[in-house]
Amino acid sequence: MNEENEAEPRIVPRSEHLISRRDVSPTALKVLYRLHHAGYRAYMVGGSVRDLMLGRKPKDFDVGTDAKPNEIRRLFSNSRIIGRRFRLVHVYFHDGSTVEVSTFRRNPDPEEQRSAPGELLITSDNTYGTPREDAFRRDFTINALFYNVADYSVIDWVGGIDDLERRLVRAIGDPGVRFQEDPVRMLRACEFAGRLGFGIEQATQEAIQQHRQELDKASPARVTEEIAQLLRCGRAGAAMQWMLDLGLLKVILPEAYAMLAAGRRGLGDFGQILPVVDRMVAEGWELPDSALLAVLLLPKVMLRRDDIEAAERKPMSRSAIEVMVQEEIQPFLARFTVSNLKSLQITQALIGFQRLCEPEAKLAERVRLARRAWFNDALLLFEILVEATGEGHDALEEWKAAARRRPPLKAPEDSEARPRPRRRRRRRPPAAPA
Repeated sequence: MNEENEAEPRIVPRSEHLISRRDVSPTALKVLYRLHHAGYRAYMVGGSVRDLMLGRKPKDFDVGTDAKPNEIRRLFSNSRIIGRRFRLVHVYFHDGSTVEVSTFRRNPDPEEQRSAPGELLITSDNTYGTPREDAFRRDFTINALFYNVADYSVIDWVGGIDDLERRLVRAIGDPGVRFQEDPVRMLRACEFAGRLGFGIEQATQEAIQQHRQELDKASPARVTEEIAQLLRCGRAGAAMQWMLDLGLLKVILPEAYAMLAAGRRGLGDFGQILPVVDRMVAEGWELPDSALLAVLLLPKVMLRRDDIEAAERKPMSRSAIEVMVQEEIQPFLARFTVSNLKSLQITQALIGFQRLCEPEAKLAERVRLARRAWFNDALLLFEILVEATGEGHDALEEWKAAARRRPPLKAPEDSEARPRPRRRRRRRPPAAPA
């Protein structure tokens, strides 16, 4: 649907949609009502509206309003303005929840951007606008629905309700332009299609294939965040399949693509590993970013070790394994500009995983390793591999038993650390007699 062809939005009254305030978080309702009573427009926006319309439980509840960030900040003392490229407000509550509030925006003028001449990449997105303009600047039609707390209606400027019924991910406007403005949207299209079990509209697919190399221009931090989010969506296998089919996997994860293109199955086949990750997400596992990113590198590292040991006809030494792991994952870490801490965690998890693959005769040695900082991430990789291949269940149980035997970490107040020795004061020499 084009902006020029649609003068008025489709408004669905409360009696004709599935959204109930009982399904909206109390904190989001507090924010919506306070904005509304202060005289501002207050809409629930984005993925929360989409999920509620589908009868799903949203992960987050975001709010859109015509109040400016400073005005929002004055209404909520428990809030903070964040962001530079996209300034918004986080409202914090005692239960630990956060409601994200953004001011309605429009697409910025090209002259306002800092990108090179002819580039469409959006580098600043703080140009405020109307609800209509805000809807048309969003990525996909299914994410541009608004829930109006004033009358509990759903507002649709872009045909998102029709696409929910068709089960389609469709870019708003010209998909080629939208993906050049923000290349990360291509990854999000695959994530939404995988997570929701939707298809991707044909013109949107063609634009992804045509502009997939634009991902090289995207912020590495945002790409890393999106990949981790994709792995947590509960349908990572389906999302990665879309990435493979549309050519994104070759751009983002050339290591995985090279193994698939060469016909390297087994560990190289994400079809075995990702369903295990999806099952863990469904069961409520807490999966840290370091372990999730290590999962992407695990097949490459394991296959490289197999190749080296087959060529040399002997097992690799621990020191050689450490060098090999660092060499194999360095291109990935450099491409995504992962922080030093996260890089260390990923590296240690993959090296520690190799240690867990060794036969350990003594329980004491297992318990000693279970106390290492990298152990939990390495054990998670080990469990994913065992579940993916169906091999090593006995070894996994032995490592879990060792983890249960390690002494618990003491809280600071329970610490029995020795008191710090008192510093001895140096005596001044007696004053010389006058």
